[in-house]
Amino acid sequence: MTEGLGALAGRRIVVGVSGSIAAYKAVTLVRMLAERGAVVDVAMTAAAGRFVGRLTFESLTHRPVLDDVFELDADQQIAHIELAEAADAIVLAPATANLLGELASGLVGDAVTAIACASRAPVIVAPAMDAGMWTHPATQRNVATLREFGYLIVEPEVGELASGLTGIGRLAEPASIIEAVERLFARAGDLEGLHVVVSAGGTREPLDPVRFIGNRSSGKMGAALAEAARDRGAAVTLIAGSMSVSPPRGVTVVDATTAQAMREAVLRAAPNADILVMAAAVADFAPARASQHKIKRSGENLQIELVPNPDIVAEVGEMPDDVRPFIIGFAAESDDLEANAAAKLRDKGLDLIVGNVVGGPFDAIGSDENKVTVFAAEGAITDWPMLPKRQVAERLWDLIGDRYGQMRPQADATAPSGRRRRRQ
Repeated sequence: MTEGLGALAGRRIVVGVSGSIAAYKAVTLVRMLAERGAVVDVAMTAAAGRFVGRLTFESLTHRPVLDDVFELDADQQIAHIELAEAADAIVLAPATANLLGELASGLVGDAVTAIACASRAPVIVAPAMDAGMWTHPATQRNVATLREFGYLIVEPEVGELASGLTGIGRLAEPASIIEAVERLFARAGDLEGLHVVVSAGGTREPLDPVRFIGNRSSGKMGAALAEAARDRGAAVTLIAGSMSVSPPRGVTVVDATTAQAMREAVLRAAPNADILVMAAAVADFAPARASQHKIKRSGENLQIELVPNPDIVAEVGEMPDDVRPFIIGFAAESDDLEANAAAKLRDKGLDLIVGNVVGGPFDAIGSDENKVTVFAAEGAITDWPMLPKRQVAERLWDLIGDRYGQMRPQADATAPSGRRRRRQ
């Protein structure tokens, strides 16, 4: 690695440029990648060539630009296959709505889609389009599909668009895309060899065969955490409550839609886990008795007796040190976030707790974004803005990995099971 250039030095990066006015920013992106020591190859769609000429990219990279899926390289090999196999990472910026649709459907009609489809390298996608296109259900479905494929999405920003309107859809700044690429290599494998258990979603406590008591949790934050841990090399178990998103591929999924089912799943998985992240919104109360028949409307008030659900994370916190994982809890509070989070951290025996305010301007329930504060024994240790939940997940794993590394389990020669203990 070249001295002083960091994580990108010597990395082979393929930048795929599609037909958006934001293609001019790809010029800056390519220049910044090259300045950081990356070997950059550019592939373009035909539409991209109407905004930026190939000579511009060739002048920056000193390498040929690929814009023909049928092109052969100097050794008479299929050029897009050679690039797909050589790439350490693929960055698609800007990615139009059309490109997202082609990628999600597996359609290969140009050099950019051919490389992305043929490569096993990680793919970073930075969309750019009009606000209406970005928020269209088809685009959001395609983005969700790409996330399931394991693609990392660098969300578009709010700003002035080519149409003259202001809204979401503006290509992320090159520095933000560069950060995503650097983090990709900096974090690669940093959870290798660890077993991570993540709980996600809400629980549904049956009232009768068709009704339940629950909450608005979507499971998006937990799914993002599981996906990010998977991408960092961890073996991931996702204990899934009621979720509005599909679990990421490549993780072990355990369905647990009631608090009791989640308790059983967590207590079964925790002793074999290195890290437990309790992102699920477990209902605090459940009906004392669930009717076996649908409760009919009678015109009178319905009295429901509620009983407390088990405090799952507190039970894990009380486990013996030789089986207790490193524990991260979540606290969604409507007020007094710091005081309530600190109390939960202390009372439940947690190592870290992630707090966010609900019911206000930053209510993240069901949203694709979240604004969180992480608390440790010494108090609040982060000051992050509102971010897409996948970016929140990446930052959380950076922090968790650092804290876990400081307390990394050491071999306990006296333990018959060989279980490793955390430093005390």
